[in-house]
Amino acid sequence: MGYDYSGYGASTGKPSELNTYADIEAVYECLQTKYGVSQEDLILYGQSVGSGPTLHLAATLPRLRGVVLHSGILSGLRVVCHVKCTLCFDIYKNVNKIRKVKCPTLVIHGTEDDVVNWKHGNGLWKLAKDPYEPLWIQGGGHCNLELYPDYIRHLCRFIYDMETITTKTLLTKIKPTLKLPKKSKSNTGTSCQCTNTCSCYCCIKIRLPKCPKARCPKFPSCFQPSCCLLNWKCRCCPDLKLPNCPACLKCGCFKFYDLLKRGAVLEEKNLTALAGGPSIV
Repeated sequence: MGYDYSGYGASTGKPSELNTYADIEAVYECLQTKYGVSQEDLILYGQSVGSGPTLHLAATLPRLRGVVLHSGILSGLRVVCHVKCTLCFDIYKNVNKIRKVKCPTLVIHGTEDDVVNWKHGNGLWKLAKDPYEPLWIQGGGHCNLELYPDYIRHLCRFIYDMETITTKTLLTKIKPTLKLPKKSKSNTGTSCQCTNTCSCYCCIKIRLPKCPKARCPKFPSCFQPSCCLLNWKCRCCPDLKLPNCPACLKCGCFKFYDLLKRGAVLEEKNLTALAGGPSIV
């Protein structure tokens, strides 16, 4: 779909930066509502000043198929004078908007362009997040690039690559840029580093085939059927944390081995006194 900006060609209205943005947004809305074209099936093409509204729309469409910038500009002020900073009164700040474009971007520019210097095209290509192989037409000017065979050949190859690209390929490109949380390694033993068995919280790695059915004769409140594995009221498995001197340890309901990875080891007489329940390994 081709269109004229406000004040250009057959269009009415006044030419301005904001009007060109409104024009391309209206065209995109027409493609969506009237023709049912989604952004995944759309390639935006902007030439010269048209690179401004093209990048304005492309920066807001994260699933766009592709973008072509033909003799594009870094900004309006940079065409007139060679400045390296963006001023508030500058127009078509493509130097900032191209950083937000997530789709493949093809840059085409003539090396002998006397209207928009080749450095503009080279700068846009270097700033693109997903740059496609650029086309620098040797001897090409500002309005005659279509006459070169390389132009048609390179543009057809870009369109073909955009047609054959799949969602899997896109995800493969995006995945390395994502910061995925690292999987934490599960503890295979005790994680407590203390030496006092009753003055801290000790984490014990347990493995039991099923929940015990026995009830503590002295402290029945220690067990609740809602708990997942050991039916302890205080903590749940798989990483069990024991509070300070729990009553369950005193009543003789369980048989504990190696409460601490580093620290005091229970003596045989203490193990014998605590025997009578399921084992913790």
